[in-house]
Amino acid sequence: MFGISWYEFFVIVLVAIFVIPARYWPDVAKFLARIVKFIRNLIWKITDASEQIQEQIDLQKPIDDLIHTTTDDILSDFSVNATKRKRAKKSK
Repeated sequence: MFGISWYEFFVIVLVAIFVIPARYWPDVAKFLARIVKFIRNLIWKITDASEQIQEQIDLQKPIDDLIHTTTDDILSDFSVNATKRKRAKKSK
C-alpha cells in the first residue's frame, strides 16, 4: 500500500494515536474521511474521462479506416490512369 508495508502503516497509526490528543480524534477522522472521499471522486473522474476518450478513439477508428481506404483507392486510380496515358502517348 503506497510503497509501505502493513507493519510500517501500523507503527504510523500507533504513533499518531499517542501524539494526537483524544479530543482531536473526531476531527482527524472527519479530515481523513474527506481526503478519502476526495481521492475516490478524483479516481472516478479520471476513470470516466479515460472511458470517454476510449469511446471517442473507438468511434474515430472506423472513420480513419474509411478515409485511408478511400484515399488509397483514389490514389491507385490516379496511378492506373497515369500509366494508361503514358502508354497511349508512347503508342502514338
